[in-house]
Amino acid sequence: MPQHSTFIEEMMAAGRGVLGLFVGNRQSGSYFDFSQRGLIGSFIALLLVTVLNASMPTIMGAEGDSITRALIIAGMLFALQLGCAALALRQLNRLDGFVPYLVADNWTTFFVSLLMVAVIAAGLGSQFTTIVLGIVVIVIQVNIGRLVVTLPPLQIAMFLVAQMVGLTIGLVLVGFILPVPPDAIVPAA
Repeated sequence: MPQHSTFIEEMMAAGRGVLGLFVGNRQSGSYFDFSQRGLIGSFIALLLVTVLNASMPTIMGAEGDSITRALIIAGMLFALQLGCAALALRQLNRLDGFVPYLVADNWTTFFVSLLMVAVIAAGLGSQFTTIVLGIVVIVIQVNIGRLVVTLPPLQIAMFLVAQMVGLTIGLVLVGFILPVPPDAIVPAA
């Protein structure tokens, strides 16, 4: 486990780790710091990118959702995904893989979100771009399960399904608890 003296060094190493996960490099886990300090650093990165994502509509001049509402939604979805991932790892008797998963997943979210923000800011956002980034995320998530948590194929599938179930439950709850405000609904043409 690498120990980095600054957050920037940790971020650069994690960036190499995320890129390694995308290409399936077996050494990609060695770029992440799975210590308590590394876990905190990954949460700082996640918090920074979550605030950036929540602020983007306002920065781009769009009206609608408040930053607070976006942060609450992101927090709810993250908590449910995390809870389901922890339950799956517990069922697989691999709770020892939770912190490495969390660190790698937080850094993945950080870099993929920055990439998405850059694509949107450059005016290149489209359904195709979203699909490509979705495929990138799936590849990285499979490799987190395979290379970081070291799960066998069937357990990787169970682990990914558990995370998707958590996100789905979160989306349903968000719809009930925080419905879209009436003034944000665009009338059909």
